[in-house]
Parts: sequence; C-alpha cells; structure tokens
Amino acid sequence: MALQVGDKAPETLGINQDGKEIKLADFAGKKIVLYFYPKDNTPGCTAQACSLRDGYTDLQKAGYEVIGVSTDSAASHQKFIAKQNLPFQLIADTDKKLSEIFGTWGEKSLYGRKYMGTFRTTFLIDEKGIITRIILPKEVKTKVHALQII
Repeated sequence: MALQVGDKAPETLGINQDGKEIKLADFAGKKIVLYFYPKDNTPGCTAQACSLRDGYTDLQKAGYEVIGVSTDSAASHQKFIAKQNLPFQLIADTDKKLSEIFGTWGEKSLYGRKYMGTFRTTFLIDEKGIITRIILPKEVKTKVHALQII
C-alpha cells in the first residue's frame, strides 16, 4: 500500500550518493521535497533536476530541502550531481525499498512494451514528517518542477 497524504514518511529514507544514511531527523524543522525519478542523465530527469537546482534558493527560502531518489547507483548519482552541479542529495534506492514504500515502483508501458520502473512522483513532507502533498506522474512538469512546488 503506497503512502498517501496525511501518512508519516519512514524515518530512514536510504543511502545517499556518498554512502551516508539519510533520515528524516537530519531535516528537523525543515520541509522536504522528496522526488522520485526514473534515471540519472536522461532528458526528462535532467530537466527536472535542473529545474529544482535553479529553484533551489527559492525552495530553501520556503523552508524546503530537496532530496532526489532513483534506483541508480551511488556512483551514477555522483556523476549526475557533478555534471549538473546539483546542490542537493540523491538517494541510491538500488534495492527499490523506498520506492516500494512510497508506491513509485511498478509496471510501466512504452510503445506497448511492459517493464518495471519508477513513476516520476514528488512528495512534499512537512516539518513533522507528514506527507502534505503528492504531485503525481501525470502532473509533474519536469522543466518547471520547482515552480510547481512553490
């Protein structure tokens, strides 16, 4: 069962690009933009990450910290962060555990071909760890995603 608005996010979020465990408690007093995306260095995911990078200062002024999540490895995340100059952490959800808890991992279809993948979804989490808003895959606009949140 996927997490919904009003649910508490799990305390342990995962391991970031540097191998450090990320917990909700690390962001006490801050709101979190937890965004799930399919793959590092692909056009849509790069556009989304760059929108959040470009809007990062405004998001921080609004009290948010940004955390990206994909099933890519920590090494892939490090390259993506360096190439796009991203100021936020990326969780390497290689075991898909966090994606499954949030309900962002499942069967997708492209040109009639079915495969398992990540649904591009953003969760806004308040200072108490409660999910206050979910931006669903059909609602996410990658090029202006930061503006959608603010």
